[in-house]
Amino acid sequence: MNYTYILQCRDQTLYCGWTNRLEERVKAHNQGKGARYTRSRRPVELVYYEEFSTKQEAMKRESAIKRLSRAEKLKLIQASSREPL
Repeated sequence: MNYTYILQCRDQTLYCGWTNRLEERVKAHNQGKGARYTRSRRPVELVYYEEFSTKQEAMKRESAIKRLSRAEKLKLIQASSREPL
């Protein structure tokens, strides 16, 4: 399974990425081993994710989410009824 996800950082900024191991990736971000952007903004919290069959689908969705405004991302998060892993 592949995932597109959004993290909320300590400073309330949002980070979007993709992975095929969601729980491990969130842990890596919180250990400072994730993206450079999140290293100085720990801890991070998983606030949204979507599941995809292929890496290409997840990457395409990540790209689309990154083009959204902050307000649009917040609406996406709020509309989600998923519980974090």
